[in-house]
Amino acid sequence: MTSTPQHDIAEHLQTVPHSRALGMRLVSQSDDHCEIAIAYADHLVGDPDTGVIHGGAITALLDNAAGMIARPRDMHREAAAIATLDMRIDYMGPAEPGFDVHARAHCFKRTRNVAFVRAAAFTHSVDAPIATCTATFMLGTRNTPFRQEPS
Repeated sequence: MTSTPQHDIAEHLQTVPHSRALGMRLVSQSDDHCEIAIAYADHLVGDPDTGVIHGGAITALLDNAAGMIARPRDMHREAAAIATLDMRIDYMGPAEPGFDVHARAHCFKRTRNVAFVRAAAFTHSVDAPIATCTATFMLGTRNTPFRQEPS
C-alpha cells in the first residue's frame, strides 16, 4: 500500500447515522489505539429504575471503536470496507448512571487481510472496565453495495 493520510475517525462517526444517533465522539487516537465515548443520555438508558445505559449502546460503542482502529493507517475509508469476522464481549457490570461511557481499543496485530483488536468499555478508568471485547476484522472488502440483477 502507498502512504496516504490517516482516515478520519471523528468524521466517520458523524457520517454513520447509527454512531451519530448514539452521540459517539472521538476522544483520542494514535496509530494503533483509539478512544471513543458516548455521553450519558436518557434515550440510552435500558433500565429506567436504575438509570443504567443499555448494553446494546455499549456493544455498539465497542464495535465502533474496535472497527475504527482495525483499519490500517494508510487504508482510506472510501477505498475498502472493514467486515467484522468475530467479536466477543464480556460484560463485567453496569455503567455507573450519569457518567459518559468510553471505549478504548488497541489493534495488537494486523496481517494483510485480518486485524486483531482488544477493547474495553469504562466510565472512570480503563483499569476498571464494565465490558471487554476481543474482535477480528477482515480488511479490504468491497465498499460498494451488492446489487442483485432483476429476474
